[in-house]
Amino acid sequence: MKIVLQNLTKIFPSRSKKSNEEVVAVNNFNFEIPDGKLIGLLGPSGCGKSTTLYMISGLQKPSSGKIFFGNDDVTELSTENRGIGLVFQNYALYPHLTVKQNILFPLQNLKGKDKLDKDTMLDRAYEAAKLVQIEQLLDRKPSELSGGQQQRVAIARALVKMPRVLLLDEPLSNLDARLRLQTREEIRRIQKETGITTVFVTHDQEEAMSISDMIVVMKTGIVQQIGKPQDVYDDPANLFVAKFLGTPPINVFSGHVKDGRLFIGGDAVMDIQTVKDQEVIVGIRPEGFLLDENGPLKCKPVNVEVMGRDVSIVSTHDASVNPLVRSIVNADNKIDITSEYVRYAIKPHKIFIFNKETEERIYFEVK
Repeated sequence: MKIVLQNLTKIFPSRSKKSNEEVVAVNNFNFEIPDGKLIGLLGPSGCGKSTTLYMISGLQKPSSGKIFFGNDDVTELSTENRGIGLVFQNYALYPHLTVKQNILFPLQNLKGKDKLDKDTMLDRAYEAAKLVQIEQLLDRKPSELSGGQQQRVAIARALVKMPRVLLLDEPLSNLDARLRLQTREEIRRIQKETGITTVFVTHDQEEAMSISDMIVVMKTGIVQQIGKPQDVYDDPANLFVAKFLGTPPINVFSGHVKDGRLFIGGDAVMDIQTVKDQEVIVGIRPEGFLLDENGPLKCKPVNVEVMGRDVSIVSTHDASVNPLVRSIVNADNKIDITSEYVRYAIKPHKIFIFNKETEERIYFEVK
């Protein structure tokens, strides 16, 4: 099911008695979600991602704009008539019901032409449980399940209705690190097997990038960038996107361009074209550093963190915006932590420059 968001806007009234200023939670969101794809809505708290999800679900009404499922305008349609499955981060299971009863619950509330006979409902419940691999737990109560198992029950309950659209609101937030990894892989498997168009809301960029076909990065209600996860990582539109994606995060420096050369502090790190002389912000991905005894960027080493096949060199630089610079290099490299400087060359496709005032990307060509 294709989903089209057309000039979607949500404005909340002021929460302050002293000010009448309205809160724009989502501002003119335009996007077409392709049929059968998993889309990650990504951004920090307060960016508008959950509000967007709730408008798609019908739990909140847009202040303006339209929502289409396929060719159907569902903007004014009630939640129960949209054909959605919705999973929250807190599972929202009925504690007094068994797993089977929790999964059956949405089917038992169907009325009229949609009403199903008992055998059909049981078959659907078992198939949904089997899909999320909890068919052996059907007679247990939620209190007898782990957090990951409870989340699977919530997903099965959403899928049992055979929804046109599956909506997931921070579904992994309450799980520990190992379960988060396992459950996100399961969500991706289930989505691929069912082919249901899925919208996945998270503030965790690693989650979004690992399972999404496309990601939408949001900030203060405004879409910053839309694209395939790797494309957005490799080609950020602005400093916010560059800083939000990546673990460890991108290294940020104060810099300037002069006479076709890019400087970080006093280090002329690269010859570039098509950029006029100006103060800039420079971002370098941790994997963008190449150890080179004649390299133009000089950093003062602080520590080396061994990560197996790679090592992370922790250093400082006077022009660094953050206290420490992190560079990831192959563990075969020998690093002398006692030396005054560690010198780097920079991979051209891993360095970005941004306008100092607007923080928008400045594109350049390497000489």
